[in-house]
Amino acid sequence: MKYLICGLLFVQLLMFSSCKKDFLDKSPEEDITIEEAFLQRRYAEAFLSDVYADLPLENWFTDMVDPNPFVVASDEMNVPWPEKFAKLMNKGSWNAYNVASQQWRNMYEGIRKANIFLKYIDRTPLGKDFTQQDKDRWIGEAVYLRAFYHFWLMRIYGPIPIMDYDAGVADDFTKIKRQPLDQGVDFVSKECDRAISLLPMRVTSDRNIGRVTAAAAMALKARMLLYVASPLWNGNPDYAGFTDKEGIKLFPGQYQAEKWKAAALAAKECIDKCEAAGYQLYRKYPDPVQNYQQLFLENNNVEVILARNCTTPDIGGYYPGMTEKCAFPGSLGGWNGYNPTQQQVDAYEMDNGKAPILGYNSDGSPVVNQSSGYTEAGYTATAMTGRWMEGVSNMYVHRDPRFYASINFNGAYFIDRRLQFWSSGADGRGNAGRDYNTTGYLLKKSVDPTANIAQGRFSLKTWIFFRLGEFYLDYAEALNESDGPVADVYKYMNLIRERAGMPALPTGLNAQQMRERIRNERRVELSYETHRYFDCHRWKIAAQTDNGPIYGMNISAGTNLQDDAYYKRTVVERRVFQGPKHYLFPIPQSEIDKTPNIIQNPGW
Repeated sequence: MKYLICGLLFVQLLMFSSCKKDFLDKSPEEDITIEEAFLQRRYAEAFLSDVYADLPLENWFTDMVDPNPFVVASDEMNVPWPEKFAKLMNKGSWNAYNVASQQWRNMYEGIRKANIFLKYIDRTPLGKDFTQQDKDRWIGEAVYLRAFYHFWLMRIYGPIPIMDYDAGVADDFTKIKRQPLDQGVDFVSKECDRAISLLPMRVTSDRNIGRVTAAAAMALKARMLLYVASPLWNGNPDYAGFTDKEGIKLFPGQYQAEKWKAAALAAKECIDKCEAAGYQLYRKYPDPVQNYQQLFLENNNVEVILARNCTTPDIGGYYPGMTEKCAFPGSLGGWNGYNPTQQQVDAYEMDNGKAPILGYNSDGSPVVNQSSGYTEAGYTATAMTGRWMEGVSNMYVHRDPRFYASINFNGAYFIDRRLQFWSSGADGRGNAGRDYNTTGYLLKKSVDPTANIAQGRFSLKTWIFFRLGEFYLDYAEALNESDGPVADVYKYMNLIRERAGMPALPTGLNAQQMRERIRNERRVELSYETHRYFDCHRWKIAAQTDNGPIYGMNISAGTNLQDDAYYKRTVVERRVFQGPKHYLFPIPQSEIDKTPNIIQNPGW
């Protein structure tokens, strides 16, 4: 952290210069100090924009810097590239020395910039084009972003150092230490409340799209309270004895049922106030497949609470069209790389609302729900427009509409062709080198079918951090845990299912049965949105979901669409998860070396 704080101020001062070719040919403005910079509104606004720059590019599922290893590290996806950090996580080969430190570095960089902004913004003079209301909004944005960055760290590290001041290079960094989790939660919660009081509920002009709002603050607070009510954080015996060097406990010792009530109240407040402000579930298209698909392709739609642009060329060194390049098949110029697992495919219910798979035998074969209508034998002679074509395996017919909007499978129609994932097919392993489809599936969700890799044509994409639909499920979960499956639990679960074209839940479920339905609904509705990894961790089930074999189709076999050899469930990878060690990230050892009072997480 120390090198970060020393170097960042220099970088930020440079951002105000006008880049002259001749170093000595400078205008007076190029030598201004940080204090002087904030005396001009345009420089203050530029600094605030830079605070936003550390919002993570979470649609970047895999690369060397790994801003989001969580999708591949969960049981919903695999990739063919063994050198990626997420693959080290899958093998259990990560440690405090090789851990990707992008999260720690970037989030504290954003926190540092927010603190500088909040320290100096009072110097910025008001004027006819810059009122106190404008300044308050800027303050609210910086307060929110500081809270966001703190929580983004807490979700993987647990207790962290709370940095609510502008640390200088002369400070004694040996005194920085991790604060107990409850203190971090209280800090973020109060920051969200403060931001809510200063921010509008929605943006009112195109110029302000992407700026944070009171709705985003409510969303951040609600998600955080859901997490801290969950088993990983709430009375977890694994961390009962985890203390700092002074013996201060860093995790709450006792389970507190009232945390579920607090989470339910926060989620319900978020829903009610967002809906009153005009946010709503996206329902633009009558076809649920098209509607769910377009939800993630129509930027800044009515369901989106907070998102960031992520695919303009060269933004932050980001490659334009990364999602499409990784998810397109080889026959369309893609890298075949974003591969949903068979476990994720199995999670999608039949369109009659019944689970196709009830569990797995010791050899990995599925226990088929005979009453669901699901079968893995034979091929369909009928088609349903926009869902499946004739000749595909029966395992892909009559599934949840979100399946067809999210997963490309063997024989599916994509853009202008049918996909051929069997070994000798156009998109099969036999026709691919290092970039091959490892599971027999490709991601379709969030993938723009109008893109053209050969022509380098890609649309502007956004990554959604918060959308209203999430909080229907957050509320249902927290309420079920606090009060059982009461009417509102059914109401908000069924609103999500009805929008997806799925039947309502059966009545008479008990709390445990409802818990299972909620967890599967989250797995499907929120798939590939960086929820599954954190859900499995906070529920303390990652030792089952992220450990052991990952399955796909037999990609090394098959000569045609209806070759039975291809449709054999096959182990793609055997993953390693060591609980409780892997429930938290290791803090990069390089950071502990600079700030020795920051103690390492248990097991690392």
